[in-house]
Amino acid sequence: MDIGIGLPGHAPWTDGRALVEWARRAERRGFATLSASDRLVWTTPEPLITLAAAAGATSRIGLLTSVLLAPLRADHALFATAVTTLDQVAGPGRLRLGLAPGIREDDFAAGGVDYRTRGRQFDALLDRLAEVAGRGGVDGHAPVGPAPATPGGPPLLFGGHSPAAIRRVATRGTGWIAGDATVEDVQEFAPGLRKAWAEAGRPGSPRLVASVMFALGPRAGRSLSDAIGPYYSFAGPEYAEYGVSLAYDSAERIRTAVDAFARIGCDELIFTGNDPDPDQVDLLAAAVGL
Repeated sequence: MDIGIGLPGHAPWTDGRALVEWARRAERRGFATLSASDRLVWTTPEPLITLAAAAGATSRIGLLTSVLLAPLRADHALFATAVTTLDQVAGPGRLRLGLAPGIREDDFAAGGVDYRTRGRQFDALLDRLAEVAGRGGVDGHAPVGPAPATPGGPPLLFGGHSPAAIRRVATRGTGWIAGDATVEDVQEFAPGLRKAWAEAGRPGSPRLVASVMFALGPRAGRSLSDAIGPYYSFAGPEYAEYGVSLAYDSAERIRTAVDAFARIGCDELIFTGNDPDPDQVDLLAAAVGL
């Protein structure tokens, strides 16, 4: 099972260069993936721009949006151009897109995008991305943007638990990505996903990627409360407290999580930071044996 690390973009960071240092250290310590999350009504940095900075500071580590709220990108051709540009900057095979429709209405209100039609907009965006990455024209016009470095464009992972999410994975994606996941979440969802994958005539199995929260060191408890509590406050205090309780705050718990997710057939486990200090990268690397 691959081990990745997620940037603490939702946490109370104040120095963007610290996020670049996270990328450098993550590659140096041997993590398979560096991920960046997405929100609009928050201080979360835009994930494609953030990963572009990370790509320029590294040369090998995989780059992943985990997850990008795709329907907020209302100009589909411009979004596809941003993706193929980032793919060129990163180099072939490094970029993957984790995508989801989003559940927060305030993100869509702030972006001037219709929340009720986000599923249809998502599918339309995927059509445009496939056309642009495949060098086809958009609405009868000439191809836009640069060609991707990865033939056909970067692989797609989809988040969510809906029938539409399963359909997108089975017909367009390479796998499923679960945020704030538990072992039980993956165990419950995977059989139906594999069934849909096989029924779609896809060879092999969909890639299963789980993302969990972490903080380590003497400030771990406070860091988790300061980052996760406000971030999930929209769903009420009980949900915020539940989110904090799921996070991993010790090397022992992290090693237990690695064993548990590997045991159920998870292909990749990403630990997302909640303390912006780049030393968190080294603490996590030591905990997982990198």
